[in-house]
Amino acid sequence: MPIEKSTENKHEKLNGHIERVTFHNEDNGFCVLKVNVQGEKDLVTVLGKLPHVTAGEYLTAEGDWQIDRTHGRQFKAEILRASPPDSPEGIEKFLGSGLVKGIGPVYAKKLVARFGREVLDIIDKRSAMLEEVEGIGPGRRKAIKESWQEAKLVREIMTFLMSHGVSTARAFRIHKTYGEKAMATVQADPYCLARDIRGIGFKTADEIARHFGIDPQSPLRARAGVEHVLAEASGQGHTACPRDEMVRRTTELLGIEPEVVEEAVLHGLAEKRLILEAKLAENPLVYLASMWRAETELAADLLRVGRAPLPFDPIPPDKALAWVQKQIGIELAPLQKEAAARALESKVMVITGGPGVGKTTLVNAIIRIYKARKLKVKLAAPTGRAAKRLSETSGEYAQTLHRLLVFDPATGGFKHHRGHPLRGDVFIVDEASMLDVHLAHQLARALPDEAVLILVGDVDQLPSVGPGSVLRDLIESRAFPVTRLTEIFRQAGDSAIVVNAHRINKGEFPVSNTPSAPGDFYFVSAEQPEEVWSKLRGLLGGVLQKRFGVHPLRDAQVLTPMQRGGLGARALNQQIQSLLNPRGDHVERFGVTFRVGDRVMQTMNNYDKDVFNGDMGTIVGVSPEDQELWVDMAGQKVSYSFNELDELVLSYAITIHKSQGSEYPCVIIPMHTQHYMMLQRNLLYTAVTRGKRLVILIGNAKAISMALNRNDTQGRIGCLKARLS
Repeated sequence: MPIEKSTENKHEKLNGHIERVTFHNEDNGFCVLKVNVQGEKDLVTVLGKLPHVTAGEYLTAEGDWQIDRTHGRQFKAEILRASPPDSPEGIEKFLGSGLVKGIGPVYAKKLVARFGREVLDIIDKRSAMLEEVEGIGPGRRKAIKESWQEAKLVREIMTFLMSHGVSTARAFRIHKTYGEKAMATVQADPYCLARDIRGIGFKTADEIARHFGIDPQSPLRARAGVEHVLAEASGQGHTACPRDEMVRRTTELLGIEPEVVEEAVLHGLAEKRLILEAKLAENPLVYLASMWRAETELAADLLRVGRAPLPFDPIPPDKALAWVQKQIGIELAPLQKEAAARALESKVMVITGGPGVGKTTLVNAIIRIYKARKLKVKLAAPTGRAAKRLSETSGEYAQTLHRLLVFDPATGGFKHHRGHPLRGDVFIVDEASMLDVHLAHQLARALPDEAVLILVGDVDQLPSVGPGSVLRDLIESRAFPVTRLTEIFRQAGDSAIVVNAHRINKGEFPVSNTPSAPGDFYFVSAEQPEEVWSKLRGLLGGVLQKRFGVHPLRDAQVLTPMQRGGLGARALNQQIQSLLNPRGDHVERFGVTFRVGDRVMQTMNNYDKDVFNGDMGTIVGVSPEDQELWVDMAGQKVSYSFNELDELVLSYAITIHKSQGSEYPCVIIPMHTQHYMMLQRNLLYTAVTRGKRLVILIGNAKAISMALNRNDTQGRIGCLKARLS
C-alpha cells in the first residue's frame, strides 16, 4: 500500500501507519499520534480526534502543518480516519497493542508469522484455526474470539457516540449493559443512558436526544427530566421531593412550560413509576416508586419485628449483669447497665454515642449474655472495613450486610428476604449511621419475626452517603428504645482525639498537642492552599515516619472535605501518587494512571467480584497482554479488565464521606476555606473520629471555625420517621 502525503484543496493529506499513540483522551477523543509517513525522515506528530485508536492502524489525515513552540513541527488534522492495517508489520503492532485480551506482543508475532495478512479475518470468522499456533488452546482461543467481538461492538458504540458529539469513555459499560442491542436501545430512548449507565448524566443523554431530533417539548424528555430531578434529590440524601419544588426544578432544567412537566408527573403517577405521598407530609411529596417501596416496607418490617414476641424466655437483667461484669472484669457504668437491660427485653433498639463512651464494651457484654443463653448472634456492618473492626473488637465473626444477605446473581437481588428469612436470634449492626434506606430495607425484610435487632452507631456523624437518615429517624420516631451513652471513660479521656471529638461536637475549637507536650492530636496552621500541600507533602515525605513511626503508605490516610479543587481528593491523589509511588508497571484509563503499589478504592457494588462501594486495596499486578489489573482487597485478589477501571479510584486521599465506618492508625485532614461549601460540624467530627492513634489537622483556623459554627444541616426529606411514629 502506498504511504504518501499530498495536497488537495485547502487542506493537506497524510497517510501512514500509526507507530505510537502518545496520548488519547477517551472523553473527547483528542489524540496525539506518532505516524510513519513516507518521505518524512522522522515520525510525524499528528493531532486530532478519534473515538478509538490503536498502534499499527492505517491513518488518513486531512489538515495543516503548524509549528509549536514547545513541540516543533506538527500536523493538526481536521479529519482523521483509522482503519485496520494490512501490512504484516502493522498487523503485528495492532494485535500486540493490547486491543485483544489474550494477545500480547509475543502471540501477535506468532499469529502474523503463521497467518500473515489473513490473521484478522481468521480471528473474526475462522477462530478455530488459531489453535494451530503453539500455546493457543481452546481456552485462549475462546478468550481471543470473545474479546475481538466485544472490541468490535465497543468501537461501533464509540464511533456512534462521537458522531453525536458525546464522550466515548463509557462505551464499554453501554455495551455491557445493552449488548448487541446497544445502539438500537439508545436510539429508541437516549435517556436510558442517564438511568442505566454509571458515569453518564442527564445532560449527556439530553445532548444525544437533541442530535436525534427529539423535540425539547416532547413528553419523553419531560418524563426523563422529572425522574432525573428525583434521582438528583436522592443523591443529596432525600428519599422524596416536594411536588411544587420538583416541577419548578424540572421546568428550569429543561426550559419548558410547567404544564408539560405536570403532564409528565401525571403520566408517571399513572404508570406507577412515581408515587405521591400527601398524608404524611405538610407539602405533597413525590417519590420514585422504588424509593417509596423501600421506605414504606422498611418501616413496616421494623414494626413487624418490633411487635413480635422475644425468641427466648425473659432474662433477669440483674443476674445477667452481675454475671457478665464478672466475666469481663469491668463494672459497667449506669447508662451501660440501662442499655444492657433494655437489650434483654427489646425486639428492636438503638445504642448511640460518641467515641470513648463505651459502646464496644457494652456490645461485647450483650453478646456474652446472649451467647451464654445459647442464642445465635449475628454481627454485621455496612462496609468491609467496619465489619473487620467489629470482628476485632468483639472477638466474634462479623461480616458485611451484603454478605449476610447473600447476593443472588440470578435475580439481581439478595437470597435472604421475607420469603427466605435469615437464620439467627440476635442481629447486631454496627456503624448504623451509614445505613441508607435501601440497605436498611434489604436487612429489615430479611429478618425473621422472632429476631432481635440492635443498631449501634454515632448519630452525630455524617448521615449515610445514600438516601435517608435511618438512624436519626429511628431515634426521633420514639418507636423503639434508645440509649445514648455520654460518659467519657478515664482511659479514653487521656486521648486528645476523644476529647477533641467531643469538643467539636459541642462547637468548641480543638486543643492541639505540642512538641513539648506530645500526644495524639495536632493542629498545623497553614493559611494558603499551597502551604497546606507543602506541609502535607512534608509529613508524607518523611516526618510521619521519623517523628511518629507512622508508615505513610500503610498507616496514614488523608481525608479531605471535597472531591474537586486543589485540595480535593482527585488533585491530592495525583500529587501523593507522584510523591510516594512515582514509578512502576501501570495502565492509564479514564484519565487516571493506575500503578502497581497504588492504594485504590472500589466506588460501586460489584456482586460478581464480591467487592463493594468503599472497599480499599492495593494494586499488585498489571498485564497489558491480558488487559487485566489485580487488586489485593484485604487478602482477596480481585481481577479487573482495563475497561472496568472506572470502578476504581486512587485512595491515598479520600473524601470524609467515604471514610465513614472506617478507622485508620493515622488521619491527616486538610481543611481550608476553599472547602467552604462543605464545611460543617458533623463533617469535621466524622473526620477526627476516624483516627485511631494520630490525627493531624492542617489548615487555617478560619476554616475550622466555619465548620464548628455550621450545625444547621438541612434535614433530609422523607417520611420514614412519620411512618414509624
